[in-house]
Amino acid sequence: MGTQLLEVQVLGLLVWAPIADTTYYLHAAYSWVMFVSIFFWIVTVLFFMTYLLQLQLKFYMVPWSLMLMIFNAVATVLYITAFVTCAAAVQPTSWRQWDYNRRAAASFFACLTMVAYGVSTFFSFRAWKGLGSNAATSQVTDHA
Repeated sequence: MGTQLLEVQVLGLLVWAPIADTTYYLHAAYSWVMFVSIFFWIVTVLFFMTYLLQLQLKFYMVPWSLMLMIFNAVATVLYITAFVTCAAAVQPTSWRQWDYNRRAAASFFACLTMVAYGVSTFFSFRAWKGLGSNAATSQVTDHA
């Protein structure tokens, strides 16, 4: 689980860093993309630190697998909107060429982050439902 969180952190950073280096404040659409990417980047860092420090063992009453699945599902849906917004707002005729390149890169990484959160949602769902057993244990039956 920690590896998935680390991958999503890196991709999330690659979404908001190129946009932050442009004149995003002149376009309202990029404010939404910045909000979604920075918010979920911070929360993902907090989840990663929770798993790294094994705090989920101290707070055993919290249903971590369910909470992580809900977080990943919400992040996937909001990253879909951020990706569509970012991709629709990229203008190849912007007055500064490097803004176009950075915004196009941010759109690409928003798409990758959306897919990564979707995959994390799938694996979180499997962990929540307990579908993560291997083939050897699922084939054992009692015939006695």
